[in-house]
Amino acid sequence: MEMRKQRTGSASHVLVLPLPIQGHINPMLQFSKRLASKGLKVTLLTPTSTGNSMPQGNVFSINIEHIFDGYKEGERAATADEYIERFMGAVPLSLTELIEKYSATQTPVKFIIYDSILPWVLDLAKSLGIEGGPFFTQTCAVTALYYHKLQGGALKTAMEEKSLVSLPSLPQLELNDLPSLVHGPGSYPGVYGLIFSQFSNIDEASWLLWNTFNELEDEIVDWMASKWPVKPIGPTIPSMFLDKRLEDDKEYGISLFNPNSETCMKWLDSKEPGSVVYVSFGSLAALTDDQMAELAWGLKRSNAHFLWVVRESEKQKVPANFAEETAEMGLIVTWSPQLEVLAHKSVGCFMTHCGWNSTLEALSLGVPMVAMPQWTDQPTNAKFVADVWQVGVRIKVGENGMVTREEIERCITEVMMDGERRDEIRTNSEKWKKLAIMAMDEGGSSDKNIEEFVAKLESKQQLQ
Repeated sequence: MEMRKQRTGSASHVLVLPLPIQGHINPMLQFSKRLASKGLKVTLLTPTSTGNSMPQGNVFSINIEHIFDGYKEGERAATADEYIERFMGAVPLSLTELIEKYSATQTPVKFIIYDSILPWVLDLAKSLGIEGGPFFTQTCAVTALYYHKLQGGALKTAMEEKSLVSLPSLPQLELNDLPSLVHGPGSYPGVYGLIFSQFSNIDEASWLLWNTFNELEDEIVDWMASKWPVKPIGPTIPSMFLDKRLEDDKEYGISLFNPNSETCMKWLDSKEPGSVVYVSFGSLAALTDDQMAELAWGLKRSNAHFLWVVRESEKQKVPANFAEETAEMGLIVTWSPQLEVLAHKSVGCFMTHCGWNSTLEALSLGVPMVAMPQWTDQPTNAKFVADVWQVGVRIKVGENGMVTREEIERCITEVMMDGERRDEIRTNSEKWKKLAIMAMDEGGSSDKNIEEFVAKLESKQQLQ
């Protein structure tokens, strides 16, 4: 087990600022734990609006502080765009005050790690004499596609001609493999602006930290590293599910949702190994009523046991009487302890929207996937799941944009039932699981990058 390293003198102090949504908090929190285990002082910033759902003080060997995001505890924005606008208005001042507060102590801030879609943080940090670097919560492949979108060129031509997309270091892609925002902002102008702002000052950052690992995206990492100081430091999931070097690191530890943990685990314990389809579309994706019905009846047609996460806000979309009709087969919950579920021997596959955290968790735990992407980076992640890493199948969408119950049944059967295809997928899933563990273990590619980051910070600290 890796113990927290003891170093002489005061430790370098790092601030970590994620965008306050679950899929961005989790990986940046996990990276914070790794840095703390290497001897750094780490402060993770969480917004005032989340209030008591976020702990404060010293937790998991890191310091957690609230930062004013424009909302008091319990206040909620009506839309994502409204939240983004208030957040951008409030956080720069709050962040400046916090940095100035620490500058008057024995542990002034030496470096700030910020969510890559908040690039203005780097400008603010530099104005205060502090270095900084973005943390990317998406793959290198997706970031490369956003970059090519801004550059125009081959990607623009392919989209105009509706042809295959051929770009350096990437597999050949069809238009439906591209991140949804490459096609335009749609009804999310605020999100679109954030995504493409990532490149506004990228050349000025001293480190680009990535929640991926070299082996998973080797060609793309090499291509990006020829342009920027790219350092993959993932997978950022709790250590006890990977290398087991941080013995108290069994869960993310901060959740905006309340999981039905005991119910889920007891139910899974009662099922045969590899017999359950786990279904979850993350914290944001919302299906239409019709699509929810097709998913429900597709699960029933598969004849497999299923554990289905349906958030409270989505429950009314489940067909009437469905839970009663499938009580022998399935369990529907509003939230789950996803890592524990994926690690459970009863789970045979994960039907997922292919959000990057969920995808990386399944890869790291060796769980085959049925990919049903919704938006942003998910179509690209699904392409890699099915065709590059070959750890699952991707659901085909009908001409009307709907996924049918028959298609859902077909994909679950392909991944779950005995046959050559299932065996190939399971073999590949086990391979990537081993490589993910190796990357984070002592001397692994990601561990080396984290060690290098810490060593550079500490050498600068000693010079001052």
